[in-house]
Amino acid sequence: IDVVLVSALFAFVGARLYYVVFSEERAQFFSDPITILQVWNGGLAIYGGVIGAFLFGGLMCKVRKINMFAMFDLAGIGFLLGQAVGRWGNFVNQEAFGVNTAMPWGMYSNGTYNELLSARSELAAMGVSVDPSMPVHPCFLYESIWCLAGFVLLHFYSKRRRFDGEIALAYIAYYGLGRFFIEGLRTDSLLIGPLRASQILALLCFLGGGVALVI
Repeated sequence: IDVVLVSALFAFVGARLYYVVFSEERAQFFSDPITILQVWNGGLAIYGGVIGAFLFGGLMCKVRKINMFAMFDLAGIGFLLGQAVGRWGNFVNQEAFGVNTAMPWGMYSNGTYNELLSARSELAAMGVSVDPSMPVHPCFLYESIWCLAGFVLLHFYSKRRRFDGEIALAYIAYYGLGRFFIEGLRTDSLLIGPLRASQILALLCFLGGGVALVI
């Protein structure tokens, strides 16, 4: 319980700080630091949440003398389920969607229209062409399904794990693989120069987690 409480708190802090650091409005945040606390105006990133939870959860494991890597295995499975459910918050907020699609599951609303209309020039600068009046990829749904499938797979695989930390590494690699492709469809990515920050991190997670598993 101690580890979970500490992880939850710093997951929230990490999610906010990640957004602030990579947001296009970061100069505004740092010029008026009180706005960093105004989370009700939006701006939380799942990667920052996961990083914060693992770092400070791991520290709490050390303090309470709990097997850190075994705890991470439990957390990895739990995170996938939490992310599968949590992504539906993006549907409620009408956010985290992608470029236009002709697929029957494409989504359209006043929210997607207004967001794409206001971001048209920024998207054009990224080389992304969108029609605000047409349906878009429901990226939140893709990630929710990906995470739910991962939860089921890792749950059954965990019964045959060979070492503590194996499931956590599999979670990192699995999530990174899916997020890399899903992020490529999105229209609201945080950027590092011309590159998508989350796509870069997703690729590093997939490669790093995969290599660590093999080793």
